[in-house]
Amino acid sequence: MKEKLKQLAQRYQDLLVGFAGQLRDVKFAGLVLFTVVVLLISWSGVKSIQQNYDLQKQISTLQQQNQLQSLANNNQKLENQYYNTDTYLDLSARQNFGLAAPGEKEIVVPKEVALTYTTPLPKTTKKTDTPTDKQPAYQRNFEAWVNFFLHRQSNSN
Repeated sequence: MKEKLKQLAQRYQDLLVGFAGQLRDVKFAGLVLFTVVVLLISWSGVKSIQQNYDLQKQISTLQQQNQLQSLANNNQKLENQYYNTDTYLDLSARQNFGLAAPGEKEIVVPKEVALTYTTPLPKTTKKTDTPTDKQPAYQRNFEAWVNFFLHRQSNSN
């Protein structure tokens, strides 16, 4: 066993000495240096591409925010222009102060009369206990998950 370890150590030592001997060769050293330089340049290129991509994402996000703010500013300008029109002043006077234009008469309609010409709203009914309400919580939960995964409409709320 010791003999095998010594042979293995000797083999690795011979390989290391051989590699060190190859480093003394100018052609091999030049090839190793060239490989290192190519790897460094490639790594630098990849890093610059990643940095450019990140900066482009930031630019795009800021441009979208800028466009959104520009649209909000335009909406505010249009809203301000509307508030300065006679139409807005007329509507505001009618709603807030109950005023009317000269020559107009204001007619007050009682609530009961106005509601006779509307359609009645559906009456809300109280929910009665369904059989699923009597099931244990874990069973209702399991059925809800099954319905979710099978894209079924659940019967309960």
